[in-house]
Amino acid sequence: MVRPSVPAADALIGVKRPVLGHGYVVLVDYMGNDAAIVQAARVSYGVGTKNVRDDRGLVRYLLRHRHTTPFEMVEFKFLVRLPIYVARQMVRHRSASINEYSARYSVIPDEFDLPLPEDIRRQSTKNRQGRGDALPDAVREKFRSDLDRLSREAYAAYEQALAAGVARETARLLLPLAYYTEWYWKIDLHNLLHFLSLRLDAHAQEEIRRYAVEIAAIARTLCPVAVEAFEEFQLDSVSLSRRERAAIRSLLEGASPEAACVRAGLPLTRPDGKPMTSGEGVEFLEKLERIRETDVSFVTE
Repeated sequence: MVRPSVPAADALIGVKRPVLGHGYVVLVDYMGNDAAIVQAARVSYGVGTKNVRDDRGLVRYLLRHRHTTPFEMVEFKFLVRLPIYVARQMVRHRSASINEYSARYSVIPDEFDLPLPEDIRRQSTKNRQGRGDALPDAVREKFRSDLDRLSREAYAAYEQALAAGVARETARLLLPLAYYTEWYWKIDLHNLLHFLSLRLDAHAQEEIRRYAVEIAAIARTLCPVAVEAFEEFQLDSVSLSRRERAAIRSLLEGASPEAACVRAGLPLTRPDGKPMTSGEGVEFLEKLERIRETDVSFVTE
C-alpha cells in the first residue's frame, strides 16, 4: 500500500501564506486526498459502488447527503500565526488538535496587529458582534494611534517585568489581545469544512475570514473535488426552514415577498409598527436577495 501524494500539495508544505501584518498559515503535513474519501466510502458501501457512480459523483453524493465519515479520512496539519483575539475565535472549533506556543516557556515576540484604516468601522446595526459603516478618518487614525501606543507601552512594561525577575507566565498578563501567538492546528477534512462554513461566512469577523481563505485554498489544492462539492452544496447553498418553505409556496402562487412573509408567520415589523432589522423575516428576504444575485454563468446547458 502506497501513501497517497498530491504533488501540488507537497509543493505547499513549509510555504508561509501571509495573513494580516505578522500572521501566516503554513501547511506542515497532510494525510489523504479525494481518493481517500472515495476509498473509505466504498469500503463502507460495499462492492459495486464504483460501477454505479464515478469518483467525483460519489464525493458529491456524500457531501450532498451529509455522509460525513469518509471525509474524516483526510487530515491536515497547519502552523498558524495569528493575533490572540483571532485565536480566541479559532479555538472555539473544538474538533481540532492544538498545540500552542507557550508564553510560560518563551518570551513573546514584539509583534502586534494594527488594523488598516478601512478595517476600522462603526458597530453594525444589524449584527451585534460585527462592523458596519465607515468612520471618519480622524476617529480611525485616533484608534490606530492609541492601539500602537498602548501596545508598545505594554511590551516595554512586559520587558521590564521580565528583567526584574517576574515569571514569564505572570509577565505575559501585561500584553493586549493584539499580540500574536502561534500553534500547530491538526484537523480532519469533515471538521475543516465545518470550520470554513462558519468562518468564510459574511457574518464572521473579517480577520478570521482572511485566515479561512488561505486554509480553504490549501484544502482545495489537496481535495479539489471535495472542496468544490462543499462550496456548491454547503457554502453557496441556501437552507429553508418550514416557514420559509411556506413563504416560497406563497411566492410561487404570486404573493409579494412581504405578503409571503405575513402568510408564513415570518415577522417583518415590531409590535410598535417599526420595521425589524433582524429576525426570521429579515433573514428570509436576505436569502431571496442571495438567490436573485446568484451567478448562473456556470450553467453550460
